[in-house]
Amino acid sequence: MSKFPFYKQLDAMDCGPTCLRMIAKYHGVSHSLQSLRQRTEIGKDGVNLLGIAQAAEQIGFRTLAVKVSLKKLLQDAPLPCIVHWQQNHFVVVQPPRPQWGNFFLPSPARRGAGGGPQRGEVQVADPAKGLLTYTHAEFESAWATSEENGEKVGIALLLEPTPKFFEDKDALDQKTQSLGIGSLYGYLWRYKRLLVQLGLGLLVGSVLQLVLPFLTQSVVDTGIQTRNLHFIYLVLAAQLMLFVGRMSVDFIRSWILMHISTRINLSILSDFLAKLLRLPIWFFDSKQTGDLMQRIGDHSRIESFLTGTSLSTLFSVLSLIIYGGVLATYHLAIFGVFVLFSGLYVTWIVLFLKYRRQLDYKRFALASQNQSSLIQLITGVQEIKMNNAEHLKRWQWENLQVKQFKLSMKGLAVGQYQQAGAMFLNEGKNIIITFLAATAVVNGQLTLGAMMALQYIVGQMNSPVEQMIQFMQHWQDAKISLERLNEIHEVEDESPQTPNGGFNTIFKAPTGGLGAGLLLQNLSFTYPGAGNEPVLKDVNLFIPEGKITAIVGTSGSGKTTLLKLLLKFYPIATGTISTPFGDLQALAARFWRSQCGTVLQDGFIFSDTIANNIAVGDETPNISRLLYAVKVANIQDFINSLPLGFNTKIGAEGNGISQGQRQRLLIARAVYKDPAFLFFDEATNALDANNERVIMENLEDFFKSGPAGQRTVVVVAHRLSTVKNADQIIVMEKGEIVEVGTHTTLTNRRGKYYELVKNQLELGN
Repeated sequence: MSKFPFYKQLDAMDCGPTCLRMIAKYHGVSHSLQSLRQRTEIGKDGVNLLGIAQAAEQIGFRTLAVKVSLKKLLQDAPLPCIVHWQQNHFVVVQPPRPQWGNFFLPSPARRGAGGGPQRGEVQVADPAKGLLTYTHAEFESAWATSEENGEKVGIALLLEPTPKFFEDKDALDQKTQSLGIGSLYGYLWRYKRLLVQLGLGLLVGSVLQLVLPFLTQSVVDTGIQTRNLHFIYLVLAAQLMLFVGRMSVDFIRSWILMHISTRINLSILSDFLAKLLRLPIWFFDSKQTGDLMQRIGDHSRIESFLTGTSLSTLFSVLSLIIYGGVLATYHLAIFGVFVLFSGLYVTWIVLFLKYRRQLDYKRFALASQNQSSLIQLITGVQEIKMNNAEHLKRWQWENLQVKQFKLSMKGLAVGQYQQAGAMFLNEGKNIIITFLAATAVVNGQLTLGAMMALQYIVGQMNSPVEQMIQFMQHWQDAKISLERLNEIHEVEDESPQTPNGGFNTIFKAPTGGLGAGLLLQNLSFTYPGAGNEPVLKDVNLFIPEGKITAIVGTSGSGKTTLLKLLLKFYPIATGTISTPFGDLQALAARFWRSQCGTVLQDGFIFSDTIANNIAVGDETPNISRLLYAVKVANIQDFINSLPLGFNTKIGAEGNGISQGQRQRLLIARAVYKDPAFLFFDEATNALDANNERVIMENLEDFFKSGPAGQRTVVVVAHRLSTVKNADQIIVMEKGEIVEVGTHTTLTNRRGKYYELVKNQLELGN
């Protein structure tokens, strides 16, 4: 290929899948970024080289990870390949571009002549920065990690396509629904009646404006030449009326545009948030808050493009055609000059579009980092101050501001170069047109009034040309924003939905009670990320209905992961979980979670009233259930002591309340839901002994008052005093179940459980 195919990474962690996407495209096959992200098993920390290699082999590449010197890489390795860059990034080493004079040379010689070792340069496709060229020293400083036999060496992943790679060309991953520029206009088309009104307003405004140059010409050629003041008064009165009419039309049009733009912006953003909330929970593990916030900001650019630039350009084209026709009838040569210089002007602007695109990607990445940094700075202020890290964190934020400033300066420089060329072309055009018009007046080809009318027409035509250029720039911005938004829209929803918005009938709960509890068979789980060790290994477990099952074990034994699988946080790859309603994988997440009450370690407290924090899912809290929930959670005394009681507003993430109060609110939230299943993860670890005792007694009564008898309870705990009275205790170690029994039987067995509890319960030796 004459030019290496380049894709920009849409996310801070997408460098690996994006590199693989570029190499696949280089060999002639297109893959969506989302499909490659899934294949590379991208996780919270991004992706590793093993994940990229596994994904590459799945789509038909033969791979080999090597540690080599730069000389050997450029001379012997099949290019393009992926290299590990600066210990935290992946880039593609491009094949050197052959020159015409050495195209038929043998491969090593051709590589040297086209950009390999003989030229001393390495061409790199960096998904974060673009197509770059480095000297050997620059490349080695960012790539080489060690030395072997006196040579600097680095890590590379070599890829060569196999026949399978091309066989699958016609059976690529199916993309889920994504947005395109065409689909965006569907939002605009909903307001077609208002658009018709805008079109009529434009037509009337254009006709009114078109009359003005003829009135100006008549004032000069007729009124002034004949010294007829009454005629001049009449024409000026007509101009005044036209001006008032045009202002009225513009006023009405502005109101209609504001109405359309506000509604469209709300619709687009609402659809995006609805899609975001339909995504599975695991999707957010690998997403930074700043990235999502910046994508929300992208919607304003799309709305501006749809309702501002697009409509203005549509209307401007009509004005340009009308005024262009009038100008051509006045003076064909002047019309030709205008077309020529306008074409040069547009060409000049187009030359800068590629660089504007690169700046936009860099601006997005920096803005995302800045947003995440600022959020952490504000929300983590207590930890920052407790660790005397104020200066360090502020300096880190200031460094981001410096980078943004430098990027803004580059953008300003590009804008100045673009503006300077545009002004030169515009002024040159105006000077030439003025010269031609003046010459035509002197030669008797035009009257003085016609010259003034002509100048007015040219001025009116400049504005549509400017708007068409803005359209191109905003079109580019909208396409970039859509690329980023489509990363969200292309992810499959957590649960499929029917066209009418309801869940498919196969997900509805059967009638007739809760059945016999939860059954886990051959359950294994590994967090996304190639090479990760399994967190759960072949777990077989029965959680009986209406009983309390406690799960204990050392940190990292898989207790919380098991609980999250029961709550459909992650898809189950190996094994099954059976519920009273059928296989957990086949149940809609919304339905299953409606049956479950949860208290998790990282439960969230909203910036809202206490009542709304307990009754999260209800627009109007049920008072009797609310009072019962706070009684069970033993927090009624605290709420009653507040001036506003249940209407007291607490800060984001529970600011203004203690950890124990926060945990009791989460317990009250689970109780208020009145579920059939309860899942507690360290639900009482922040409580004192007295509160814990009272709450556990209250919860025992609550457990026995389920809608169909006793509730099924799963408790994960480190404080083993909370699980002594459980009907069943599961002991986990390194992702496996090692013991099952009651507190008494497991203690007498003197195994793993005994080792865990003997210090806390003072059982002795």
